[in-house]
Amino acid sequence: MSRFLATLGVAGIFVALSSTVGVADEPVKGDGQVSPTDDRAERLATYLSGAKFVGKFTVDGKEDALPKTEEYTISKCEKLAEKNMYRLTARIKYGDVDSEIPMDLPILFAGNTPVITLHSFGIPGMGTFDARVLIHDGRYSGTWQHDQVGGHLFGKILKE
Repeated sequence: MSRFLATLGVAGIFVALSSTVGVADEPVKGDGQVSPTDDRAERLATYLSGAKFVGKFTVDGKEDALPKTEEYTISKCEKLAEKNMYRLTARIKYGDVDSEIPMDLPILFAGNTPVITLHSFGIPGMGTFDARVLIHDGRYSGTWQHDQVGGHLFGKILKE
């Protein structure tokens, strides 16, 4: 849990997003109406606000160990002005740390599927993280890296 949460910088990122968020990528031009891309961003932000990721994570090199439990809660998600950027306010519980942290992160789309993307993302007091977390049909899965340690993560997305 702590690795994914920290990895997402969320207490980590996120059920039907692909069907809830999926719309055409081309914005409507010149008529003042909301573009499909803007609508998708708004629906994604609404979906992630109050979402709880509940699942497991693995650690590379420890294939014989059972996956560990993780749980992260995103209290708020806001679309930022910069393309593909969102502010995820997430509760992070990691060791002695228990706080809400706002994180500005890119969420890219593979077709109509959102992918939370961290690249050398530093979290003070926790380290540097990389992750790709795919959100689809009430589930999440992906890879994570915390400094020299990494693995996989997967689970369900619940709305509070």
